[in-house]
Amino acid sequence: MDQSVSYYRRFADEGDEQGLVELIKLYKDGLIFYIQNFVNNYSLAEELTESTFVHLFLKKPKYKNLSSFKTWLYTIGRNLTIDYLRKNKKKNSREISIELLTDSVSAHEAEHLEESYIKSEDKITVHKAMSKLKSEYREILWLIYFEDLSIKESARILKKSVSNVGTLVHRARTSLKEELEKEGFIYENI
Repeated sequence: MDQSVSYYRRFADEGDEQGLVELIKLYKDGLIFYIQNFVNNYSLAEELTESTFVHLFLKKPKYKNLSSFKTWLYTIGRNLTIDYLRKNKKKNSREISIELLTDSVSAHEAEHLEESYIKSEDKITVHKAMSKLKSEYREILWLIYFEDLSIKESARILKKSVSNVGTLVHRARTSLKEELEKEGFIYENI
């Protein structure tokens, strides 16, 4: 059994709040960045991630083991985010600092400063290019490449067929490659 499922069952079935704390530790950061792709506002993504865990705390929805726990959790987060966006359509702004998405160079990495700088610039370029893509392209690329989910798991989250998601991935990669080439950036693994 997946450790995440064990944590959730400890919490939901036995009332052990430490199980929920462990889930938050495991999934909070990834869920924030996933939701950030919808709202394009890091602070709001943090709030919506918190709402996702509050939903688990209050509602204790039944995990039916139809997908991985991560897929199930991200689906809940996505649905809560979509509900929020529908309710607040006029209020939403699309702001984020690209620095929030990149790693800063620590002092002990000083001898590799040039290499770190180049990697950081590459990340910024990729994130800028992704921000220019259609939202569904950004979302699928995030799920596949940053969250390391399979096409099948991504299809479940997006409520699409596996073949539709496969096509979406192909189109998203092609669009990202075109955006990167406009910037003069060649990324061979796309």
